[in-house]
Amino acid sequence: MEEPAEVRIGRGQRLVEAVREDLELYGVAELEERLEVLEAEMARVRAQIDKKKSGRAAADALFSLPKG
Repeated sequence: MEEPAEVRIGRGQRLVEAVREDLELYGVAELEERLEVLEAEMARVRAQIDKKKSGRAAADALFSLPKG
């Protein structure tokens, strides 16, 4: 008998689920911890954006025609 296939979670699905969670169920300490995690994630995302922009700028500089 075959085992059921694992359900594949779509990109960003966990974030969507987290945003829809009922925060009334959490205490103050849990909410503060959640906020710390979200702030750390925001910093991680900003760092990734900066990295991608730098890579793009380097590629543009390498492959663009000289002006003049």
